[in-house]
Amino acid sequence: MKNQILHNVVLDDNELWLAMKAGDEKAFSTLFKRYYSYLIRYGNSFSPFSEKTQDCVQDVFTDIWVYRNSLSDTVVVKAYLLSCVRKRIVRSKERDKVFNKSKSVDAIAFLFDFSVEQQLISDELTEGKVKHLNKVLNFLPARQKEALFLRYHHGLSVDEVAGVLNVNYQSASNLLHRAILYIRKEWKGSFVLLIMLLTNWI
Repeated sequence: MKNQILHNVVLDDNELWLAMKAGDEKAFSTLFKRYYSYLIRYGNSFSPFSEKTQDCVQDVFTDIWVYRNSLSDTVVVKAYLLSCVRKRIVRSKERDKVFNKSKSVDAIAFLFDFSVEQQLISDELTEGKVKHLNKVLNFLPARQKEALFLRYHHGLSVDEVAGVLNVNYQSASNLLHRAILYIRKEWKGSFVLLIMLLTNWI
């Protein structure tokens, strides 16, 4: 593999990851730029302290570069980064005594407020449905909200959602299933419109 990434070539995550592991600083920089804003937004869902979130995200990338030789060649990069940031924020909260040290990753509160993009609203009827959907989404338990966020905002598979949440596949599937059932019950809108809205709230 070439040690340098060509400026006019757009590489996928796996190629960048392998190049980064081989010591390519440009590949590392590209991954950082590609995912930094995603990770900051995800991290801010757990903490109102944006500077601490930035520190956690930067620490994750620092560790990845320093320990790159010991990392697996086969990772789903986005899911791996999200998982690392989640764990780093929990450790940060433990150090700050926001949570007791006995608390696990599962205890962290997911604070993200869903807000479907306004450009998707084409008429007053749809506007009313979207406003109601936002209320329904934000009434979900934190764990279900986070699972939906990872599944639809970040486009992770159920397996990848499970990995980030540190649960098995069935538990992740159950979280998503219960969330969708609740939304369909409370929203009473078209399921097709629901999926369209969920997959486009980025």
